[in-house]
Amino acid sequence: MGGRVLIALGGNAMTAPDGSASPADQHRAVGEAMTHVAALIRAGHEVVLTHGNGPQVGNILLKNQLSAGVVPPVPLDWCVAQTQGTIGTLVMNALQRELGHARVAAVVTRTLVDADDPAFRDPVKPIGRYFGEDEAHRFEGEGQVWRRFDRGWRRVVASPQPVEILDAAAAVTLIEAGFTVVAAGGGGVPVVRRPDGVLTGVEAVVDKDLAAAALAVAVGATDLVIATDVPYASLDFGTPRARPIGDVDVAALRALQAAGHFAGGSMGPKVEAALRFAEAGGNQAVITSLHHIGAALSGNIGTRVSRGVEG
Repeated sequence: MGGRVLIALGGNAMTAPDGSASPADQHRAVGEAMTHVAALIRAGHEVVLTHGNGPQVGNILLKNQLSAGVVPPVPLDWCVAQTQGTIGTLVMNALQRELGHARVAAVVTRTLVDADDPAFRDPVKPIGRYFGEDEAHRFEGEGQVWRRFDRGWRRVVASPQPVEILDAAAAVTLIEAGFTVVAAGGGGVPVVRRPDGVLTGVEAVVDKDLAAAALAVAVGATDLVIATDVPYASLDFGTPRARPIGDVDVAALRALQAAGHFAGGSMGPKVEAALRFAEAGGNQAVITSLHHIGAALSGNIGTRVSRGVEG
């Protein structure tokens, strides 16, 4: 029997190769992704899934903007919850097609963040599509923050650190009842706790990989697999000197991180998530492509991060 494996699916598992996210594209992409997940389940692994939602949230935000004069726009935490439901349904249906009468459940999952997180004072996470300057300024008049990029103007929001995956206990109950569980999609629905103890949603997004590390610890996963579009994390990525990282311990990977090897908008959060999971006592964290997750768990490919002798 394999261990309890948490798999964090990147955007490439949810969209067409060009990033488009039509319903047909998503059906095809999720169906392909679940063939690899099903193989792990057949091999005896207990699987927990989480996923990104960038293109899907972008589509909802665009609908908000185009229909604002007809129906009230919904807040960002609602957008994340909606994508958890739709992507979770696609995953459940696809896994049951692969495995027959598999027991699969998707949990609408909240992630607690700190209302005093510095990210709220300096929102930098771009979301949604590019717009022209005039439209951006119009949305700024509605209280949104927009910044100029090479391709145009784009909304930016806070991306606070995950403090706690609030609904992890529900996921554990389902896992122990024999369900393959989908949880904390899109990093979880971001909420803060008010001074009176009441939870309330906020206009923010939690990084999917960092939330995956927190979820993996909370559900007692033995292994964390961060599925991306490359088989390894690499040093000097995108240059002729690029070289893959295979087995590495926390101390060595922290040193490489400190030397600036991993870009903040791409591999950086994945490396940080792998480090956090290993530092929390996980067996191993693996960064690899979706097609290689089985081989990576066996130690044949991928960047495999362990705590090491020093912890």
